Amino acid sequence: MLKIGELKSGDIVKVNDEGVEREGVVVRLSHEENQALVDNGVQEFWYSPEEMRAVPLDETQLTKLGFEKQDQDGSVKYLKGAFRLVTLRKGDFSNIEMWYREDRRHFSVPLGVHQLQNLHLDMTKVPLELP
Repeated sequence: MLKIGELKSGDIVKVNDEGVEREGVVVRLSHEENQALVDNGVQEFWYSPEEMRAVPLDETQLTKLGFEKQDQDGSVKYLKGAFRLVTLRKGDFSNIEMWYREDRRHFSVPLGVHQLQNLHLDMTKVPLELP
């Protein structure tokens, strides 16, 4: 379950579309109705928080978002412009460092794609969207 207050237009989420789980992109939010309009690849539909989940952040998602991968000694660095994200152990996205210029942040919990998108926007002032 996701909170509507955590979401922004353009965020990537998973929705339960009548028993079928699909990835979708938030188009618009209605705080009054506590719902998000999500384009699930088939149609745009309003979903409640109970029908949405975070898409777990992993290498596949970073690649979809246009990040380049650099293997290092046991860790992996992902780059997109001047924005950097490092997993301290290869394949382990539960311990992440990210930075953009002087702004450095560390997370020791798994993040969802929508959280990375919102952090990227906060740090760079540029939306992180699918190409």
